[in-house]
Amino acid sequence: MEQAAKKFLTVKNITKRYANGHLAVDNVSLSIEKGQCLGVVGESGSGKSTLARCVLMLERIDSGEIWLDQIPLHTLKANDLQKAQKKMQVVFQNPTSSLNSKIKIIDSLMEPLDYQPEVQPGYLKGIRDNRRKAAEALLDMVSLDKRYLDSYPHELSGGQKQRVTIARAISVEPALIVLDEPTASLDVSIQARVLNLLKDLQQQLGLTYFFISHDLSAVNFMSQHMMVMFKGCMVDQCERESLFSEQRNSYTAQLLNIFEA
Repeated sequence: MEQAAKKFLTVKNITKRYANGHLAVDNVSLSIEKGQCLGVVGESGSGKSTLARCVLMLERIDSGEIWLDQIPLHTLKANDLQKAQKKMQVVFQNPTSSLNSKIKIIDSLMEPLDYQPEVQPGYLKGIRDNRRKAAEALLDMVSLDKRYLDSYPHELSGGQKQRVTIARAISVEPALIVLDEPTASLDVSIQARVLNLLKDLQQQLGLTYFFISHDLSAVNFMSQHMMVMFKGCMVDQCERESLFSEQRNSYTAQLLNIFEA
């Protein structure tokens, strides 16, 4: 238990096997300090997204432990787990599928706050109970004009929609934000802007990120610590400063060759 107390998120030896026998996550361990970003990189099918779903407890693990802020998520019953899950938010790859096409942006944006009336984010002090002012403040934090509040998702670009999902994720001052390929579906010209926004928000608000990507350059930009997955296993981990070390795993070296090409 001592290790869990030192780290904000601690994952110890988790395994996830599906009913068809596929071993998606094989004995993976990791940890993240509060206010830091851990980047997970690997090709499609390496188990990254399944790992993220396990951390969020959207997938039940077969074995191992998951601790969030000293709370043992892996032992919680349904009601207590639901409360703990409120401490986590996620930004998925495709913002279009993350937003309900039939409701206005203001209603999608405010959904977490509507669902958690007890939460009083410091950056919404004095306006938390004024739904529109709170929504305007959240859009301002992601550099979107307040006029978009009355728009529907199809009226926004992909980059604008992803900014909305980021604003929604930070709205309840979460303990952890899982970023699952948050720029993969965006135009190359927009990707850098979204990554810069995420990094700025992390520095301003002290956010803790679990960042998943197949793009090593994005992981290198965002993360203080990195791990590499291959066929469900963690094959390498390092500090950002050690990424180009000669001691890296052979699979990591292959990714680096692509990165440097």
